[in-house]
Order: sequence, then structure tokens, then C-alpha cells
Amino acid sequence: MPQKQKDISSLELHPLTPKHWTDLEKLFGPRGACGGCWCMWWRLPRSQFMKQRGDENRKALKNIVEAGEVPGILAYAENEPIGWCAVAPRESFSALGRSRILKRVDDKPVWSIVCFFVTKPYRGKGITIQLLKAAVDYVKKHGGKIVEGYPVDPKAKRIPAPFAYTGVVSMFRKVGFKEVLRRSETRPVMRYVIEEKAT
Repeated sequence: MPQKQKDISSLELHPLTPKHWTDLEKLFGPRGACGGCWCMWWRLPRSQFMKQRGDENRKALKNIVEAGEVPGILAYAENEPIGWCAVAPRESFSALGRSRILKRVDDKPVWSIVCFFVTKPYRGKGITIQLLKAAVDYVKKHGGKIVEGYPVDPKAKRIPAPFAYTGVVSMFRKVGFKEVLRRSETRPVMRYVIEEKAT
């Protein structure tokens, strides 16, 4: 029996606030999106992440949200949560600083986009591009000037979704990101510079 085509014409995007927390729980499900991650991979030292995998990571992310920090953007279709993009000032993601490949390019203040998750029925429909645009808009509204992403530049045409959780180069290019540095063959650092409006 053919699967019903998913309607994304009514896509809505909202920052993750306490009001939307149960929607994130619904989207991520019991596995916390992937292997008990709960989008804490980039925020913690590896040993701590492994120790609190699963419910402790869920509680850690919930604490961040309840403290008033917005760790990302949720996408909804037909009033159901279907997608997620993690975006915050780079300092929120301590693992970036420990990465040889993704360490700082310069000392300019940047916001980082580190993760995407889209529920299976909606994959391959351009949801991540909409989330990426919404993340840039969110940074702009909050006074950020540079948005940074760390997508995969796959050698193969298609890569499994779990390996593309930081996004792929082509989608970042479509939104206007430019490559600024590449310390690894398949993992460039890309930036979107938010233009000042002429007064």
C-alpha cells in the first residue's frame, strides 16, 4: 500500500522553550533522537556524556530549557513536531573547542549549528533547509553576526541519516553559507555572515 504523502506546506518553526518541551520529548522518543543523546553530545566532555546517556542527558537538556536558554528550533507539520535544529552561541558547545578539526577559526563571536534531527516520514523533503533558515533568522533576531556550521561533505552521493546529523554541505550552500576553512577532507567549517542593514 503506498504511503500517504506528508504535507509540509503548513510548516511552523518555534524556538524550544519550556512550553514546547513535551513536543521535543515526543519527537526524540525514548532513544533521545539517537542513542540517548538528547542533543548533549556537543555540550559535554565525552566521559560525562557516556555516563549520563539516556535519561540523565534528557534531564540535562530539560534543565537548560527551564533555565531560560533556547538550545534550538523545532519544526512542526500538521501540529506535530517533526524536526529539530540545535543552535546556540559557540561557547555552549564545549566539545567544539576540544575538536582538532572544528576548533575556532578566529576570535570573532559566532553562533553554532551543530545538529539536525528529522523524523523518518519527513526526511528528504527539505525540512533541514527550512530549519537552517529559521536558525539563521533566530541568530539575527538575537544580535548575532556570524552563524557557523560543520556539515559533512560526503564522498558518496547519499549517506545514512545518522552520519549526516550535522547537515551536508549542499544544504548549507543553498542557504548562503560559505566555506571558510577545511582541516578535514569531509568536514569543512562554513559561515553565514549576517549583513548589517544600511541606515
